[in-house]
This record gives sequence, C-alpha cells and structure tokens, in this order.
Amino acid sequence: MQSLSPLAALPGPLLERPPLTRRAKAAIVVQFLLNEGADVPLSSLPDDLQGELTQQLGRMRYVDRETLNTVIQEFSDELEAVGMSFPGDIAGALSALDGKISPRTAARLRKEAGVRQTGDPWERINKLGEERLAELVGGESTEIAAVMMSKIDTAKAAKVLARLPGDRARRISYAISMTGGVSPDAVDRIGISLAAQLDAEPQKAFEKKPDQRVGAILNYANSAKRDELLEGLEETDRDFAEAVRKAIFTFANIPERLKKVDVPKITRDVPAETLTAAIAAAKSEQDLAAVDYLLENMSKRMAGTLRDDAAGLSINAKKGEAAMNQVVSAIRDLVTTGEVELRDPDDDEE
Repeated sequence: MQSLSPLAALPGPLLERPPLTRRAKAAIVVQFLLNEGADVPLSSLPDDLQGELTQQLGRMRYVDRETLNTVIQEFSDELEAVGMSFPGDIAGALSALDGKISPRTAARLRKEAGVRQTGDPWERINKLGEERLAELVGGESTEIAAVMMSKIDTAKAAKVLARLPGDRARRISYAISMTGGVSPDAVDRIGISLAAQLDAEPQKAFEKKPDQRVGAILNYANSAKRDELLEGLEETDRDFAEAVRKAIFTFANIPERLKKVDVPKITRDVPAETLTAAIAAAKSEQDLAAVDYLLENMSKRMAGTLRDDAAGLSINAKKGEAAMNQVVSAIRDLVTTGEVELRDPDDDEE
C-alpha cells in the first residue's frame, strides 16, 4: 500500500491555505497565548466579541507551523507599531479617568452617554451604609430584598433588617429561604438594576446629612454656646434638634458612645497631662460621669496616678474645656482610622 504523507490526513482547507480572516487570526493568537500559559483577560471584551471568539475557536481544527509563525509575526509587528492606545469608548475613558475628574463631571458624562458604572454592582451595593441599604430595600419587593440580603455581608444584612419594621423584616427573612432556585443571571440583573438606580440619583452637594453637619460644627463650640443653639433649635424644630443631639459627640457623651474596651486606646494617644487637665476641669454631673467611666476602664495604676495628679490641680474653665476637646478629638481620629467604632446613642448594648 502506498504510504500517505501526514498532511494528507489533515482537512482539505489546510492544504489549500485559504486567506485567514481577522477573526481566525485572533483565535490563533489567543490559542497560542493560552498554550504558552499566559493569562488572557478575555472577560474585559464586550460580550458579543467574547461569543464570536469562542465560536471561532470551536470551528477551527489545525494550522501548520508556517501559518502560525506568520500570524504571530504579524501580530508582533502590529504591537510594535502601536505608539499609544486609548480606551476606545466613553466607558473605558471614564474608568481610566476615575479619581482624576470630579465625581459630578463623571456622573454627568455617564448619564449623557447612557453608560453605567463598571465593576461588580454587588460590590458597590455592599459598600453602602446600613441606612441607605434600608432605604433601598424599602423600595423593592420582598423577593428582590431577599436577594439583596443574601448578597451583602451577613453582619451588615442583620443591621439592615434591624432597621426595618418587624413584619417587613420577617417576610424578607422567610423569602431568603426561597432564593435557592434563583439563577446567577437573575442575581446579576438585579444587581445591575439596583446599581442603575444609584447612578440615576442626583448628585448631592454634601455627603453628610444636615443634622450630622450641624452636630460636627457644635462639637467644636464651647458648651454654653452649644446649649444655647440646641435650645433654639428645639423651639424651631424639635425632631431636627434631637437628631443633632445624637450627632454631637462631646466629652460628656463618652460613657454612652465609647465602648469600655476602647478606653485604653485613648490613654495611649492622649498625653497624661491632657487627661489630668480634663479630669481636674470636670465639674458638671455629665462630665464627672465621663471621668469616672474613663478611670474605671483603664489600668488601675494609671487611673490612680491621674486621679491623684488631678486632685491637686487648679485649672481654669477655658483650659479645661480645651483639654476635654483634645480627648474627644483623639477619639474622633481613632474613629476615622477605624480603630474605634462608636456606639449608637439608642443602642443599649455594650
């Protein structure tokens, strides 16, 4: 029997070597890179291109070494000829300029172009505060809310449910048990829809709510002025005044806001002479309660030393209030860095 050349066993088209399309060349390059163990981030391509590339890979069988070398050389030449590449669309441009242009401008351009914010929508939703998540849940059906509670962090989900009316929270909790059959595509669509709602919200000039902003201002006012302004607010709007009181954090608020386990962190960051001055200046019932709270929850040796030093110290009201403000400022700094988490004024738990 006459022996056959190895090429005779290959499909006919290879022998004819028809011109390769750009899709076929792209498939060859991708397959070559995959064979070499390269990490090819194909997921960054548009969905339609991912589909076309996958179908092209599925249709192809073999290419000879000469064809492979020619395609790879052509690909290398094109890469070397590129001087600079650009994102290619508004979505890519917005991603490239993220953090470089103002959020307001980015939101306006995204809205005008109909481009949603890129990335995992659930990661973005999970970063929302508990209050904002509760508002989002309140505007959705029980089933959608159950999917949301299943996707965000467990601890955060528990706090969000605690903010909801009892009946609503119970219905959502039960609906979570029914989410086992929800498909990944449905979860993705829900996340994209919720993220689109966030994109559609108008930009706010201020990050913090009015009561928080007023509270932050009054934190730095002296106690007499602070009390005067709060009394005036109560006469004008009692509910707003109450919200401002909850936002305020002063030396007198330490027992109800600062956790006992965090007191030693304060003694580490605040000089002993400042603590001594704050203790010596305490005269009101609320300030004395704050002093007792601090001393009871630090080491006995340090508490005894501070108490003895403060007992023989005479300090005027202005310097005493400055020392108290320094203690409070140190606590706020620890909150900002995440080392300390203040308790909610309405939370009775330690």
